[in-house]
Amino acid sequence: MQERFQMFTVLIAKLNRCIRKIKTQEMAEFDLKSPHVSCLYYLYQTDSLTAKELCAICEEDKANISRSIEYLEAGGYLICHSKTEKRYKSPLVLTEKGREVGAKIKEKVDHLLARAGEGLSEENRRIMYQSLEIVCENLQRFCDEYEETK
Repeated sequence: MQERFQMFTVLIAKLNRCIRKIKTQEMAEFDLKSPHVSCLYYLYQTDSLTAKELCAICEEDKANISRSIEYLEAGGYLICHSKTEKRYKSPLVLTEKGREVGAKIKEKVDHLLARAGEGLSEENRRIMYQSLEIVCENLQRFCDEYEETK
C-alpha cells in the first residue's frame, strides 16, 4: 500500500513540477509567466470569457486570475470592453497581440501533448484520462467532506 501511495503522490507532484517548468520556459520568449498560459490559451479557444469563467476553467482562485488579467491587460494581450458591469463578470477578449500569442501557445500545447503521449495508444490515453477524472472526483468529494465538517 505504501508503494501505491508513494507512486501516486510522487508522480502527481512530478507531473505538476514538469508542467510548471515547461510553462515557465516556454513563456519566457513572450515575457509571460506560468499562470498567464491558461488564461491566454482558454481565451484563444473561446474568443471571450469572464474572469469568473476563467477561474472555473483554470481551477484557480479569484486573486490569481485577477492578477493574471491585470498583467495581461497592461501588457496589451487582452481587453475588457464593459465598463458598466462588475469587472469579475465582464467579458474579456484577446487583442491582436493576444491572439498571436494565443495561437503560438496552442501550437506549443499541441506539441507538448503529442510528446507527453508518445507510446500511448488512443485507447490507453482514453482510459488514463477517464481514470484520472474518477480519481479527481473521488478526491474532490473527500475534500468537500472536510468543508462540511467545519
